[in-house]
Amino acid sequence: MCLSPGEHQQPHFPGLTRGLVAVLLYWDGKLCVANSLRTLIQSRHGKTFTLDLSGELVALTTRFTDELMSQGLTKRILTLVSEISVTREFERLQKERGLGNEKHRKEVSDLIKECRQALADSLFSWTCQSPLTKDDTLAVIGHLETVTAQADGSLDSVNLALVMALLYCLDVSFVEQGTEDREDLLQALPLLTERQYVAAVHNRLMDGQPWKLPGLQAVCRLAWALSLRVLSQLPQGSALVEFTEADEALADQALLGDVFLFMKEGMLGCESFAQEEFYVRRLHSLITDFLALMPMKVKQLRNRADEDARLVHMSLQMDSELPSSVRKDLEHLMILIGEFYSKDTFGLELGLEFWCPTESLQHTSLQGSYLGMALQRPPHKQVVLSKFVRQMGDLLPSTLYISYLRMLKGLANGPQCAHYCFSLLKTNGATHSDNIQGVSGSPVSWEHFFHSLMLYHENLRRDLPNPDAAHYRHPPLRGITQRELEGLTSFLQLLTTIITWSENARLALCEHPQWTPVVVMLGLLQCSVPPVLKAEVLHCLAAFGKSPEIAASLWQSLEYTQILQTVRAPGQRQAAGIEVELNEIESSCEEYPLTRGFCHLISTLVESSLPVNLGAGLRVPGFQPYLNFLRDSVFLPFPTRAYRRPAEKWEVADSVLEVFHKLLRDYEPQPPDFVQEMVELQGEQVHADKPPGHSIMFHLLNDSPMLALCLSLLEEGVRQLDTYAPFPGKKHLESAVLHCLCLLDLTLQKEGVFMDLLRESQASLLVSPLEQLLQGVSPQTRRADHIVNIARYLYHSSSNPEAAFQSAKILRRIANYPNIQIRLVGDFTHDQAVSDKLMAGFVECLDNEEAEEGTEKGDDPQKKVARIRHETQIHILNLLITSLELKTPNLALYLLGYEVKKPVSSTNLQDPGVLGCLRSCLHAILSLLQRGTERRSGPVLTQQAPHLAELCYQVIYQLCACPNTSGPTMRYLRTSQDFLYSHLQHLPFILPSEHRIPIAALSQMSWLMKTAAIELRVTSLNRQRSHTQRLVSLLLDDQPHTQHTADGESGIEEETRSVSGFLHFDTVSKVRRKLLSVLDAIDFSQDMPELLQLDFFERTQIEQVISNCEHVNEQGHTVCNIKLLHRVLVAEVNALQGMAAIGQRPLLMEEVNSILQQVVERNRVRRSLSAKRHALQSWRSLVETLLTACPADLIPADDRQLIIRDLLLDLHDKVLSEDAAGELMPIVAGAVFTLTAHLSQSVLSEQQQCVGLEASSGFASIANSALHLILRKLLDFILCTGGGYQRLRAHLYGSLLYYLQIAQKPEEPDTLQTAGKAMWERLTAPEDGFSKLQKENLAIIENYGKALMEVVCRDACDGHEISRMLALAVLDRILTIDRQNQWLVYICNSGYLRSVVESLRQDDTTLQNILTPQPPLLKPLYLYESKMALLTRVAKTGQGAVELLRCGVVAQLIECQVFDMVPDRDRLCLSLLGRVAGSERERLLKQFCIVSDLSGAVLCPQVCANIMEYCQTLLLQSSAQAQFSICLFSPSGSEPAGRDAGRTDLSSTLPSMTYSRAPSLALILYLLKNSAAEFFRFHQSHRQSLGKLQSLDQLPPEELKELCQGLVSGQGGVEKISSVQRSLLAKRRLVQLINNRAKLLALSFYIIETCLFVLWRHLEYYLLHCTPADPKDSLLPGLRGLQASGGRGLGLSRVSQQDLDLVRNCFGEALQRKLLEVESLYSQVRSRYTFIQALVRRIRGLLRQTKS
Repeated sequence: MCLSPGEHQQPHFPGLTRGLVAVLLYWDGKLCVANSLRTLIQSRHGKTFTLDLSGELVALTTRFTDELMSQGLTKRILTLVSEISVTREFERLQKERGLGNEKHRKEVSDLIKECRQALADSLFSWTCQSPLTKDDTLAVIGHLETVTAQADGSLDSVNLALVMALLYCLDVSFVEQGTEDREDLLQALPLLTERQYVAAVHNRLMDGQPWKLPGLQAVCRLAWALSLRVLSQLPQGSALVEFTEADEALADQALLGDVFLFMKEGMLGCESFAQEEFYVRRLHSLITDFLALMPMKVKQLRNRADEDARLVHMSLQMDSELPSSVRKDLEHLMILIGEFYSKDTFGLELGLEFWCPTESLQHTSLQGSYLGMALQRPPHKQVVLSKFVRQMGDLLPSTLYISYLRMLKGLANGPQCAHYCFSLLKTNGATHSDNIQGVSGSPVSWEHFFHSLMLYHENLRRDLPNPDAAHYRHPPLRGITQRELEGLTSFLQLLTTIITWSENARLALCEHPQWTPVVVMLGLLQCSVPPVLKAEVLHCLAAFGKSPEIAASLWQSLEYTQILQTVRAPGQRQAAGIEVELNEIESSCEEYPLTRGFCHLISTLVESSLPVNLGAGLRVPGFQPYLNFLRDSVFLPFPTRAYRRPAEKWEVADSVLEVFHKLLRDYEPQPPDFVQEMVELQGEQVHADKPPGHSIMFHLLNDSPMLALCLSLLEEGVRQLDTYAPFPGKKHLESAVLHCLCLLDLTLQKEGVFMDLLRESQASLLVSPLEQLLQGVSPQTRRADHIVNIARYLYHSSSNPEAAFQSAKILRRIANYPNIQIRLVGDFTHDQAVSDKLMAGFVECLDNEEAEEGTEKGDDPQKKVARIRHETQIHILNLLITSLELKTPNLALYLLGYEVKKPVSSTNLQDPGVLGCLRSCLHAILSLLQRGTERRSGPVLTQQAPHLAELCYQVIYQLCACPNTSGPTMRYLRTSQDFLYSHLQHLPFILPSEHRIPIAALSQMSWLMKTAAIELRVTSLNRQRSHTQRLVSLLLDDQPHTQHTADGESGIEEETRSVSGFLHFDTVSKVRRKLLSVLDAIDFSQDMPELLQLDFFERTQIEQVISNCEHVNEQGHTVCNIKLLHRVLVAEVNALQGMAAIGQRPLLMEEVNSILQQVVERNRVRRSLSAKRHALQSWRSLVETLLTACPADLIPADDRQLIIRDLLLDLHDKVLSEDAAGELMPIVAGAVFTLTAHLSQSVLSEQQQCVGLEASSGFASIANSALHLILRKLLDFILCTGGGYQRLRAHLYGSLLYYLQIAQKPEEPDTLQTAGKAMWERLTAPEDGFSKLQKENLAIIENYGKALMEVVCRDACDGHEISRMLALAVLDRILTIDRQNQWLVYICNSGYLRSVVESLRQDDTTLQNILTPQPPLLKPLYLYESKMALLTRVAKTGQGAVELLRCGVVAQLIECQVFDMVPDRDRLCLSLLGRVAGSERERLLKQFCIVSDLSGAVLCPQVCANIMEYCQTLLLQSSAQAQFSICLFSPSGSEPAGRDAGRTDLSSTLPSMTYSRAPSLALILYLLKNSAAEFFRFHQSHRQSLGKLQSLDQLPPEELKELCQGLVSGQGGVEKISSVQRSLLAKRRLVQLINNRAKLLALSFYIIETCLFVLWRHLEYYLLHCTPADPKDSLLPGLRGLQASGGRGLGLSRVSQQDLDLVRNCFGEALQRKLLEVESLYSQVRSRYTFIQALVRRIRGLLRQTKS
């Protein structure tokens, strides 16, 4: 039956077969049933406890369990407890081969034991709440009659539970409590209501038949006797007189059965007793009830004890045997009380009931039950108990002395109890007139104790041996007998308990002038007393040393008395002190109490204070001799010593390692530690000692015996733990191992600073990094397995959570070193069995369900363990995160289940168990995250352990983001887990307790969104449409999704929607889009900490100190190291000298505290802001991926625009709120930029699809009002950034440009037909949507007035290049639409235009640098272009042109030298221009050439058109008549052969000709011919493109692809575009081509017209008004002085006849025909007059006329 689940669960149990797993599941199932029963019973209504459940639930469980009980539950439980036994079950399993390795056996045995325990606990819980019936009670008694004890005489935990069940069954003490439901409970109590019940129980317990455990029978009888005594005092008890009278007799029988001895040995001896609070409370009431309800019995016990003491005394005096009748009941009672109250696991301090606070004992510092109630009378019971304690100490017989002290020791356990006990011993010693013993104080008093101690010291001091004697042994103990030894030990233990708990007592005793306990005790340590007593003395001194003020003097006393010999006297041959005792006495006795005591003392003292000048004057000051002793004499030899008690070996190791741990923990490497300082000692200079932590670091950073022993101890520890068997000293071995792990961790933590300081100091110390030493070979196994051993502790995390925690911490530190990672992967995977075990260890730690995130440092041990387990998980995840950033192979890949021996990308991730796949850390992380995703509340982990969830999401993100792991991970998450969808649907994560989302939840969402962005991108690229569509809908839909129905909640929304769909009613309300909800969750406001208010410290200095203590933590946040800051500030306070400083110290410390709190708050604010930035950045990348990477057709255009509108408006609302944090603005600005760009793109593409918009319809799917709102918010955002944030505004200017682009009319193809409309038609046409929106936009912009103008203009003139370029572009765009010229007026009047013009001179130098062979960045060029674009825009208006001239733009440009650096090949054009325009204008013309490539045509059309227009203007300006106009071109008609030939010909011939400064008319003719040819070429291309546009649907795919290529960048970009988008892009490209050709046609036509005009004017002059000179004269131009009649030519003195003939011949018929054809083609489609025909006719007429 269990085999199938066993197979299913097998991955959770690595190394076990399905059968073995089935065995575990079988017993686990049984345990679950038993636990469920126990929980149900615990929830019942009853008399002892309540679980805070609702009344209905309690009534339900009470009814159900009553039904079970009526069906015989008690007898069934008792039967099962008897039948189930580990031995019997193991025999059965062994037969069937149902037992596996040691771990499996341990787990099965634990389950069986827990099963029995749960059953017994169920019965115990029942009796706590409700009484059992008569038969059930008798059945329990019957079971207990047969119970036997364990080997050590104690009960096992199951039988203890049944005993306690019976004790609660017989308990009537609750009647005294007077709770509300007391009467109901009394009615239900069979002891009062059923006479037969009382009779049956009474007869059964009075029965003389002895039980197997007489002590147990005695306990039950005592409990029954006390219940009868209580009943006798109740009114209802009168009916039970015949039974209640027997209480005395029962109590006597119980005492004869040694009831108190059994309680101590049989019940307190059981380990589980102290773990159950209700056991403790019941036994407390049993003991106190006996003392309070049976005072006569107690008195009899005391009288009997006094009598026995006399008998013992007499027999001792007479030297006879002790009488056999001596009973020790009172002694047992006292010892029981002492033992019972000395263990207070739950901090209940029940012993307080034994102390009755009299008025004289009231103390202000006390807190407790009776604080401030001195005037009220304490309860009767408390008075009786207090009396018992006092009276037992009066006239105390010597036989009870030790047991009484032990009782006091128990009753002094707790802060208040200790105070009362201290006061009692103080009053006992006082000489009061009413003191019973008159003058001499009580033997139980401080006076008596310390007086005796001083006498012992006096006597024993005389017997001090000579250390130089040949053998240093203890002489026969004349001073102290065994009995005295026990008495002294008991006193010292009592003293230790009191001063441990009460600081007041500690200080009062220590400062007592007569007793001087510390001095006397140190004196005793020098005397010849047994090591056991010395050990107690040392423990007592350790308790005194808990107060720092005592510790400091104790160090000096310790040094002075030379307990450990640190100074060797001259001539002394042999060592003395504790070292000798260890080596000679303890080693030969094979017991080491003194050594352990000394380690304990040192451990306490180093925690309180560590004096630097210890031993100054007599030796080199410092702690070094103590450290050497502990290391060389205690630690290093401990494995080789002999031990009578095996556990003591580990106790010694534990106690000495604890000292090392504390010393290293408190050590911070400082520069002086690495400088060899000298000290003066008896006139000589000797080397000073280093701090002890430095010495330990040095030993651990070398291959020293100390390190070797630590590592060997770790190996031994893990070997022992792997046996899963109990062994002596297991607890101490585990503790020693933990200290070793802590030492390694601390060394790794501090070695960086240590080695840096060592390097800087250039000292001659040699050390190696610990992580390298850990790779050394182990002498035991001959393998390099130290790190593997450390990692193996993770496998024992269930039993040793702290060791696993330290192990994870160490591994995480080692993981930072990439070179070690590769070796580690090899070591971890070398042996398959070890590898599987290690993997299982990591997974087990991550899977642990007991882990709990918590910040409060409580004392609750369960909470502490849960927190440690949680921290272990955190360290493992950080280890994975760190490793994933390193090169492969690394630890993370191995632990997460990826291939480490093959390429990582070839990994095929599977669910655990599939294809032999082990359960890896990835599976553990996913199961942690997936818990609760099927429910409405969402992933449980995000709420229960936010930080853990954050790291889990980060690991997943890293795996998805890393190219190697991305493929396998995303495939697995998508197919096996549906991970992203199931998590994204729960966004945003909000903790129920938090109004604002905490830092961790923001980070969780950040990593999840970043992962989602990757998933969207990948599924889009791979064309996995359904996956992409699902996620897109989830994130963007505003329709409600069907909620989860897994937990029984029906999908109401789904039903509603289907109904409304059927009825055509849209009744379903819209929900908030998921993306917007996430944005809502990011709180843009941030509370900032207030400024420091300081009275003593200087603020600037404190701020400096704080900044010095700042560092970048693992998450990349800059935070202040609080511990370091605290150390610095406290050192500063301590450095203050003088009485005033001491008086001010508390105030100073208070201020230090306030500074630290302030810095903690600052750190929190920084972390919070960083988390918000991260979340916002992730949100932005998700939005951008959705809009950019996902196929456009997944989101319809209308939806897309509405989504963008919602996102933009929400973003602006959040960022424009008053308390929005400035740190978040840059990210918002970036998001706004992207969103506006997409909005613009979406609107434009929609308009391309729907041609012909009505003016009223608004814009596309988005209403004009929404667009206006967006514009207003965008402008508000620009203005709210104020003077700073210029780079941020660059994004906003970009957004504004994109926004304004929406109102720009899209390009329509210029078919050359559109000009056919009459002017009137165009004037009366209705206003289109574009101009309407543009007008409205301008109105909104103008509303913002000068504030906006100021910001934009300031950014255009100064600051970052990109911001300036964008600001200039914004100005350019606004000037275009600003028909009123308000902006133009502003930039002119406010001086910004002049500023831009004047900056051109500064640009000159930077532009010249760009023209060097290796130019720097091209930013200056782009900036220059932006300025020129703006100036051009300004120049296009008359007012602007005037302003530009006023600003001296021409002069500025002329001064620019960059134009002189034009490449050689283009100089010709400029030289021609120069000849045409003269030197002044030459420079101005140059700028038009610099940015154009002039190698194509003679000049590119635009430049040609500009130049020809300029020539035309010059001709017209010079004169209206030809004979007076200037000549720009010489009449040389020699035509260039071709383009290149023409250029070479011209360049070679012109300079040597007569008209060296004037270009030839041949150039104009060449341009004319060329432009005509170009016109036809452009016309042909225009017609073809127009044809393609009209038949776009019929175009072949290849041609479409080619057209798209012009608009899509990147390889393969076109392939991934849908066909719809492809045709849209092709259409856009064709429109571009058509319009481009139309512009070129217009330019060509214009060039032809102007050329003809220029040619006509020149020919008219040359042919009609110019007289040719003799050709020979033309060789000497300029000397003939005669200018042709009136012609103001460019140095043309004479024109030869030959030239004129050449000009005539060049304007041939062919050219004329061509020009007329151009006109006929062009004038058909233009409603403008053309002049080509007229000009051709005139030129032809001129030529003919002159010929004739």
